Amino acid sequence: MVGAGGLGDLAIRFGYQRFQTDVMVVTVVLLVVLVQIIQYAGDALARHFTRR
Repeated sequence: MVGAGGLGDLAIRFGYQRFQTDVMVVTVVLLVVLVQIIQYAGDALARHFTRR
């Protein structure tokens, strides 16, 4: 969600609207890494609690 003013908002405002592709690429990569970390942690928790 871009309306929250977080990293997505930064990528849109500075990267896309101001044509600063380096800012946009860095923020998108950072978002992907954050999502992967959260996904991995959720998968690990699910594996831990469902194998009882």
